Parts: sequence; structure tokens; C-alpha cells
Amino acid sequence: MTATTLPAPVRSASGGALAGTGVLLRFMLRRDRVRFPAWTLGLALLMGYFTTALNSVYSTTEQLESVSSFSTSPAGAIFGGPGYGYDAITLERFLSGQYGLYIMLGAALMALLTVTRHTRAEERSGRAELVRANVVGRSAQLTAALILTALMCATAAVLVTAIMLAAGYAAAGSALFGASVGAVGLVFGGIAATAVQVFAYPRGASGLTGAVLGAAFVVRGIGDMAAVQDGGGAWLSWLSPLGWSQQTAPYVLDRWWPLALSLACAAATAAAGYRLAGRRDLDAGLVPPRPGPPRAAAWLRTAPTLAFRLQRAAITGWSVALLVAGAAYGAFAQPMADGLDDAPEDLIAVMGGGGDLVVGYLGVMGLTMAFTVAVFAILAVQAVRGEESAGRTEPVLATAVGRTGWLGGNLAVTALAVPWLLFLAGLGTGAAAAIGTGDAALLWKTILGHIAHTPAVWLLLAAAGLLYGALPRAVPAVWAVLGYGVVAGFFAPVLDIPGGAVDLSPFAHVGEYPREDVSAAAAGILTLAAAALTALALWAFRRRDLTTTA
Repeated sequence: MTATTLPAPVRSASGGALAGTGVLLRFMLRRDRVRFPAWTLGLALLMGYFTTALNSVYSTTEQLESVSSFSTSPAGAIFGGPGYGYDAITLERFLSGQYGLYIMLGAALMALLTVTRHTRAEERSGRAELVRANVVGRSAQLTAALILTALMCATAAVLVTAIMLAAGYAAAGSALFGASVGAVGLVFGGIAATAVQVFAYPRGASGLTGAVLGAAFVVRGIGDMAAVQDGGGAWLSWLSPLGWSQQTAPYVLDRWWPLALSLACAAATAAAGYRLAGRRDLDAGLVPPRPGPPRAAAWLRTAPTLAFRLQRAAITGWSVALLVAGAAYGAFAQPMADGLDDAPEDLIAVMGGGGDLVVGYLGVMGLTMAFTVAVFAILAVQAVRGEESAGRTEPVLATAVGRTGWLGGNLAVTALAVPWLLFLAGLGTGAAAAIGTGDAALLWKTILGHIAHTPAVWLLLAAAGLLYGALPRAVPAVWAVLGYGVVAGFFAPVLDIPGGAVDLSPFAHVGEYPREDVSAAAAGILTLAAAALTALALWAFRRRDLTTTA
């Protein structure tokens, strides 16, 4: 018997730590051939919709001036921004000042998910190890992911600018606003580059970056609200990356220098990511997982309990975050309601109608928290898909665990977590509002109003489960449904969206208690629809092959 030994491949030292970056970038572009245009065009089309709708609703200066009283109130500040130039308001000032924040949030989500997808998720799947066995430098993968993220941010900035130029807005302000959107994406791409070095799992890295984004939104909102209310506290807005982009004040001050803070933060966090990457092993995190017992506990022997174990950290993190966020928003219930006294009728309708504005505000907060918990539900389904893509589902199904039990257990744990998270959000909001207003009855009313949205979130969870069971690659399409629900829920009166179109959102039927009565019929129908979609998801999952590629 003879054997031939082949010489080991010769590595080129010319590229060093960045060798193979170009090849990896082309591969990432190939993988994201759908996600890249979906994200960038989606942000541009959303801005185009805002531009068209606002132009038809507020066609005169008098109509725009009627909006300024709301937009310069604490309520307008927390949901929009500092409201620069509203003393001489124009359509482009109102659009960038009140609605631009949501385009920035979209850019931040785009960036953090892209970096996590092409770094930590690749390591967990085992593909990064195979790639690194080739002529690829240690920093090539992170560099390619950051370059891809920068390309997506730049493309989104250019498309948003083009939309605003096509609407006839000033070129300088349009370019500045587009750059502000891209700058937010760069910042959270850099933060994600650091987060993926900390935790060994994509869910942990995305959760950490998402927590920073949530904190940035809350800090900016409190700072802008305090500044509008009493002229103090504006310094809080400067602690938020979202605040930096809003402080550019497009079409008013047109100042570019706050974006230097965004670029500096993006560079610093990316540099920290590179440095931390050199201090850990491949597929490991700086925060090591705790060593478990040599034998699994008896309660882990079923599919639902295993699913709970996998989701336990995420549920804990979301629980704390929603409780704290609820308390922060509930504390400002009375000041925000006071700021709505002189708002126009359509914007009063957004915040709960012409009755008790505190109650109306708490109803809107219930809807807001429902959207937030829906994000948790969709991410949970995407995590289930990640388990399958990483090859960890197949060994589990090779045991006595069936497909129905495995997917059903994961969906059941997430479904039970939904009312729990809504309860905590309502508890924080209601307790703070009750203390601030002196009305103890608001506590239980707020809790009930939050929990009432559970069936709507269940329906979105079931839809995501159905897509996973039938077409796993199509799961991200559920984000479009959630995005439509946000637009229809918050901006229907302002953008004059027809009632029939609003009813397409699952969040439009139960009612915003305590402002509106809870519709038991709607809750029952949504629950039955969610159960039917869940049954279809289990049926579809039993009949398709497993996949081990993302």
C-alpha cells in the first residue's frame, strides 16, 4: 500500500490579516442579492410614501402650521424629534423632523442584522472555520461585513436623497438628511461589530446591539421631551446616536458637523471590534458560556422545555428592558397629555381622541409595546431557523422528538412569553403613570390594555411560523407586515390612510384600552386565526426537507 502526501497549500503573506477580503465581499453580496435591495429600496419607498402622503394631506401653509403645536409638544418630541424650524414650518422640515426618525431606525436595524449575519452567525454555523482554513486573513470576514454594511448605508442614503430631490426639496437639506440616515446605520454597524465579539451566539449579539438601539431611542426621546417642556435636559439627546443625526437639522441649520460624532463612534466601535476579535478564539465569545452539568436535567427531556432553555436568556433580557422602558414612558404620561391640549384634531386622534388624553396616551403605549413584543416574536422564529441552518435541529429530530413537538414547542414557548412581556410592559407603564397622576386605577387599566394586544402578536408569530414551516427563506417577509402595522397604527389619521387599509393590520381590531373598549370578538377571531396558521405551519414543516444553509 502506498500513499502520496500532497504539499500544504502556500499562503500568501501579501494580504496579511485582510487577505481574501475582496472574495468574501463578493460572496456576501451574492448571498444578500435579495436582502440588499429589499432593505435599501424599502427605506427609500417608505420615505417616498411619507413624501407623497404628507404632500396631499398638508397642501397649505395653514395646515402645516396647525401641526406645529403638536410637533413642538412633549408628545411630538418623544415620537419625532426636537422640531427644528417649526416656527416657520415647511413640508420638508416637518417630514425630516417628525418622520425621519423612523427611517433612521430602519437603517440601524439593517446594519446590525447585516453585521451579525455575516460574522457571528457564520461562526456558529461552522462555515467561517472552513473559510478561514483557506487563504483568508483573520480580519477579512469582519472587514468584508463592515464594507457591505457601509455600501448598504450609502445606497440607502443616496436613494433617500433622490426621493426627496424628486419631491422638489432643497438639495442641501436633502443630501444632509440622506447622509444622516446612512450615518445612523454606520454607527450601529460598528456597535454590532463589537457585540459579535462579546457573545458566542448571534441572538446574544443582536440582542445587545438592539438593547443599545432601544436605549438610544429612549434617551433621545427623554432629552428632546425635556428640552421642549422646560428648555432643560437637551444634553441627553447628545448622548444618543439617533440624536446626533437629528441635531443636523436639515432644511433649517443644515449643519454637517454632528455627523462627525457618528463617524467617530462608528470608527471607534469598529476598531474595538477588531481588537476584541484578536483576543478570542474562533466561534468563542469574550463572555464564555457557563459550563453545564454532565447530565441534562430531567425537565429538559421534552421539546417545549428544551425550547424554553434556549429562549430563557432572550426572555429575561426582554423582560427587564420592557419593564424599564415602560416605567420611563409611563412617568411622562401627564406631561405629554398636557402638551396635546392645542394639537390639531387628526393628531389628537393619533394620541387617543378628544377625551382623557392621559388614558389615550396609555392606549397608544399599549400599541407601541405590542409592536415591540412582535419584534421579539419574529426574532424567536428566526432563531429557530438559525438552529436548523446550524445543523443542531437534525440531531434532535433523530431522537424520539418529532417535528410537530419540536416546532410546536418553540412556538408555544414564544406564545406564552408574549403575554408575559406585555404584562411587564404594562406593569412598568401603569405603575409610573399611576404615581405621576395620582390615579391608582390606571395601573390595572394599563396592564389590561397591554395584554389585550396578545392575539395580534400571536397572529404575527403564527404567520412567521407558517413561513418557516413552508418557505424558511421567506421568514423576513413578516417584517413588512409589522412595518405596515406600525404605519397604519401610528400615522393613519395624519396620512389619511383609508379605514379598509388600516383594517389589514392585525393590530387594528382589538382596541387601544383604556381609551377604547376591548373587542372580545376581535380577540377571539385573531386567536383562532393564529391557531389555524400554527396548525398549517406544523403541517408544512412535517412535509419539507431540513436545510443546513442560511
